[in-house]
Amino acid sequence: MTNNEPDRPNSVLHHLVLGGAAVTTGLMAGAFYVFSCAVMPALGRSDDRTFIEVMRNINDVIENPVFFAGFFGALLLTAAAAWQQRHSPGPRRWILAALAVYALAFLLTSGVNVPLNNALADAGDPARIADPAAVRDRFEDAWVAWNAVRAVLCTAALALLLRASFHGGRRRPQASAYLASDAGSRASR
Repeated sequence: MTNNEPDRPNSVLHHLVLGGAAVTTGLMAGAFYVFSCAVMPALGRSDDRTFIEVMRNINDVIENPVFFAGFFGALLLTAAAAWQQRHSPGPRRWILAALAVYALAFLLTSGVNVPLNNALADAGDPARIADPAAVRDRFEDAWVAWNAVRAVLCTAALALLLRASFHGGRRRPQASAYLASDAGSRASR
């Protein structure tokens, strides 16, 4: 007996990969969200030298395997989920949309926030910066604004992955072989 249906995304591996994509994307959305609603407002209350020192410390310690697992994992797992769903156009379109949105957040991080972090590090020891207010002014507003954008993008990517998961998890009703054929007695129909 052959199955003429396209591959359905019901294997355990498909669910694990899509779930992993959602979890890692959610972790990144949460990380950027926490910066937007807690870390940066708290640092905003600090004097210029303290602000610079703490942001430099954060930028140093955030470059670790746990952060990178989420940051790169969201991109790679979402791409893998899209590939796995190549025969399932319904879930795949949501996953591809999530991939595009997360890729934009990834590029924004790499192209805007990381260079701002690097410029802050290049300013030197906060205790020896001649004009810490100027260094902070070049960093803070731009970093905060673009962080909020990437938080929204990651949250949107997560929502799209959840939508794909919902779409892929629904089972279509199957036509009964009994009702579709001449099988069975005429009295029961």
